[in-house]
Amino acid sequence: MHQSVSVTDSSLSIRGLQLSFGAVQVLHDVSMEIGRGEFIVLLGGSGSGKSTILNCIAGLLDVSDGQIFINGRNVTWEEPKDRGIGMVFQSYALYPQMTVRGNLAFGLKNAKLPKDEIARRIDRAARILQIEDYLDRKPGALSGGQRQRVAIGRALVRDVDLFLFDEPLSNLDAKLRAELRVEIKRLHEKLGNTMVYVTHDQIEAMTLASRIALLRHGVIQQFDTPDEIYRRPVNLYVAGFIGSPSMNFLKGRIEGEDFVFNSHRIPLAGYDGRPRDGEAILGVRPEHTGFRTGTDGVTAKVELQEHMGAESVIHLSLDGQRFALRTPDDTHIPEGTTLSLTFDISRASLFDPQSELRL
Repeated sequence: MHQSVSVTDSSLSIRGLQLSFGAVQVLHDVSMEIGRGEFIVLLGGSGSGKSTILNCIAGLLDVSDGQIFINGRNVTWEEPKDRGIGMVFQSYALYPQMTVRGNLAFGLKNAKLPKDEIARRIDRAARILQIEDYLDRKPGALSGGQRQRVAIGRALVRDVDLFLFDEPLSNLDAKLRAELRVEIKRLHEKLGNTMVYVTHDQIEAMTLASRIALLRHGVIQQFDTPDEIYRRPVNLYVAGFIGSPSMNFLKGRIEGEDFVFNSHRIPLAGYDGRPRDGEAILGVRPEHTGFRTGTDGVTAKVELQEHMGAESVIHLSLDGQRFALRTPDDTHIPEGTTLSLTFDISRASLFDPQSELRL
């Protein structure tokens, strides 16, 4: 079910946001109501507009049209320093000549905060991020993960209600990304602040988000919980973007209670919806596809098996098109084997080929 937030309860309200660079429009009527304490992830591929939206919220870009409210205050034309936000960038952007303590204190000193208040905020941030032992080191003596913790700490000491993260983990290796992802989740649960997080990584999005705004060409395709986006994608693009390997798609038509493609007929009993007869695309995820050896029903031939630790992905040829299914890693099927496939239709999706919307 789609979650909605009333304007009065929202920590961040984006209304009709548009942005153009010359004749090129990069954001198209973006609107979101984000509740207090939510963790919102802006997800999309390169050029989708996710970082552009974040920069508009931060005041680093002037919008062409629309308005931005933070805690009920219209900040559309306010300077970044006056918006009450803390921002963490992809690059650490730490001052190399300063210690960690100096980096954390820099903005607070410029804001003319008292020394004891600065010390209190630094101690609190260092304790939360577990960087107490690094306060007197310079950034050059820290690992990438430690530097990113300091960058997060620099936002944390500002003591604001809204934190913005612009792909903060993309410069780290896979192991560090996984570790810091957990730390950011814990940080959010501990602080309860509203967070808006930009990433192209769907694993980060699915594990961190209260809700995900999935973008394409400056347009929000779906804004909903991770579970709803995974289970009920609103269109073909969302269905194909979420999931690894991607959802399998079969072109055919609906005839009564069945989906028919080529010479195959798949019963639609259990499908969540009542689609009418006509052309359609059936989408089924690799993890929702079963199999047995045999030549009855819908058959496909094994082309390749990828072993991925706890599981395997088997790549098939189904009537000349690629099809993938996910299995436990102790499954070993020789290349060239013919498999009979079964589909969990209750977890499948049907799409209109013209509008590409879910039926």
